[in-house]
Amino acid sequence: MTAPLLLAGDVGGTKTDLGIYSLDGGPRAPLCRGEFPSGRYPSLAVMVRDFLATVDHEVDQGCFAVAGPVIRGGAKLTSLSWVLEETGLARELGLSSVDLLNDVEAIARAVPALRPDDLVALNRGEPVPGGAIAVIAPGTGLGEAFLTWDGARYQAHPSEGGHADFAPATALQTDLLAYLASRVGHVSVERVCSGGAGIPNLYSYLRDSGRVAESPVIAQALAGAADRGRLIGNAALRGQRPDALCAATLELFVAILAAEAGNLALKVLATGGLYVAGGIAPRLLPLLKSPRFMEAFVGKGRVGELMGRVPVHVIMRRAALPGAATRGLELMAARPAPV
Repeated sequence: MTAPLLLAGDVGGTKTDLGIYSLDGGPRAPLCRGEFPSGRYPSLAVMVRDFLATVDHEVDQGCFAVAGPVIRGGAKLTSLSWVLEETGLARELGLSSVDLLNDVEAIARAVPALRPDDLVALNRGEPVPGGAIAVIAPGTGLGEAFLTWDGARYQAHPSEGGHADFAPATALQTDLLAYLASRVGHVSVERVCSGGAGIPNLYSYLRDSGRVAESPVIAQALAGAADRGRLIGNAALRGQRPDALCAATLELFVAILAAEAGNLALKVLATGGLYVAGGIAPRLLPLLKSPRFMEAFVGKGRVGELMGRVPVHVIMRRAALPGAATRGLELMAARPAPV
């Protein structure tokens, strides 16, 4: 009998990574991988069948990290119209089982196995052995998760903290809150700290408030852009001639991200460290490494000195897929082998 294989996936609002894993190889050594644009598929099952048709492996079980809360084995993706359910998905794909978990929980599961070359330190801090660990991940949305030590290992916990209220930290951010509240009602952190809605919202605010003039070239490009956040980011980071409004947008974005990262670290008392993950963070590394990020992170009044001791790192690789593989392989090892 051949050894069972796992199909793992990182199912995002923009793109989905799929991989096939073995118990012997572990979560860092996929037998094969594929990347797919999520929006081009009517369902995850259709995408998975396309992937499996291109590989020479038969999989037994599945584990998928999804961009949204997982409740009682089901999930509706925040940024897609897909509705996923473990039992139904297993039946559609002909697998013995399928498990779903939140994508940032999956990243958190990967954190204890990260290597030094996977990380860039923003603050070395003073890590407390067994201390709680926080993960914040700006991408299409804003994800948050955390880990706690149970005496033998770290256990990951999901969160939907990105949908909590945005707390402005400066007069500029207070004006931003009023601007967005008049347009969208409830202003969550994700509305101002994500690539999908957050960066475009910050850009519109700075433009409409007259703080920075808009370039006609950028305005024309944005009018037809499928991904406005990426376009703004690219224009802000280009060579020696960044667009002024786009650059100001990213500076505001980083300040909000730093403050929210600090909020999360406080809420879970992340003495074991805070990790910034997601697709945006590596691209913004020069801004994250500037003193302004840590100034906003530690700017918590009477507990500023405590915040300065929290280690802060940027995860430089996509970690949700190996995190999903970690969880799936653990479950596979614990389940009886198929007869």
